[in-house]
Amino acid sequence: MKRVKLLLHITCMVFLAMTGTANSQECPRGSLDRLYCDRDGDLVADLPQNQNDWRDPGTIIFSYTPVEDPIVYARVWDGFIQHMSNVTGHRVMFFPVQSYAAQYEAMRSGRLHVAGINVGGNPVAVNCAGYVPFTMMAANDGSFGYEMEIIVPAGSPIQSPADLKGKTMAFTSPTSNSGFKAPSALLNSEFNLVVDRDIKSTFSGKHDNSILGVVNRDYEAAAVANSVLTRMIARNTVNPSDYRTIYRSPTFPTTSYGHAHNLHPDLVNKIKDAFYTFKWEGSALEQEFVEDDKFISITYKTDWEVIRNIDSANNISYDCK
Repeated sequence: MKRVKLLLHITCMVFLAMTGTANSQECPRGSLDRLYCDRDGDLVADLPQNQNDWRDPGTIIFSYTPVEDPIVYARVWDGFIQHMSNVTGHRVMFFPVQSYAAQYEAMRSGRLHVAGINVGGNPVAVNCAGYVPFTMMAANDGSFGYEMEIIVPAGSPIQSPADLKGKTMAFTSPTSNSGFKAPSALLNSEFNLVVDRDIKSTFSGKHDNSILGVVNRDYEAAAVANSVLTRMIARNTVNPSDYRTIYRSPTFPTTSYGHAHNLHPDLVNKIKDAFYTFKWEGSALEQEFVEDDKFISITYKTDWEVIRNIDSANNISYDCK
C-alpha cells in the first residue's frame, strides 16, 4: 500500500506537547489523526470542546498553494489580504510556502491559520493538519473546476497515452491530484499503464516546473492542471504552440480555501465573510484567475468525494507521523 508521508519534525513535537492533553481523549475521528475529533461525521476536525484551546491570533497568517514564483502571488493576493484585515480587524500576512509538506506542517503546528490548499492535498491537510475547507473559486454562473492534462513537447512523436510506455513522465508531488494521483489511476484504468512499471516517473515539485520542463524539452511528458496552464499562457510565460495535449481528464474541483480547526468561531465567521464579500471586479485576483469571479461555499465530504475515490483507487493511505 502506498503511503503519503507528512514530515513534521520539531515543530510538530512542540505542537504535540502543547495540545497533547486536549487531544488525548477518546472520540470518533474516522481517518483523522489522533489530534482531532469528528463527532458530527463531516470528515473534518471539530472545533475543540475546551474553549481554552480556541485560538484568536493577533496576526492571521495566510498562504496559497506552492507556485513557481511566490512573490508574484503575494502581489496577486495583496488586495484580498487587505480586505480580510478590514473585515476581521486583524493584521493579515501572506506566507509564501515552498512545498506542499511545508504548508501542511505549518497549519498542523499552529503557524498557519488560513490557506489555499491544492486539490489533491486536501485529504492530507484535512486528516493530518486539522484543515477545514469551506470555499473555492467559481465563475459567475457557479461553474467551477479544472482538468488534468498530459502534455508533451509540440514536436514529440508521442501521440496518445499508449505511447508513454517505456517513457519518462514528470509528475509534481505524490499528494497532488492532477500532478500524480489522478493520472496514475486513469493511466492504469484506461490504458493498463502502471507508473514505475510501464512509465518511469520523475517529480518536478510544482505544476509550473512540469509545464516549463515540457516546453523546454527537459521532460518527455507531464501531468498538469490545465488551470495552471491557462494562467501561465495569460502571463505569456508559455505559448500554446510549445506543447501538445494528449489526454484530458474529467473535471475536478479546484483549490480549496479553509482555516485551522481550532480558530475561535467568531473569527472563523469573519474570515468566511471576508471571502464571500470580496469584490472581484478590477482586482488582481480577477486578472490572475481569469476564469473565476467569486468564492462559493463547499463541503469536503461532498465536493472532495471524487478525490478520495481516486486516492482509494491508488491504494493511498496517510501517515501523519
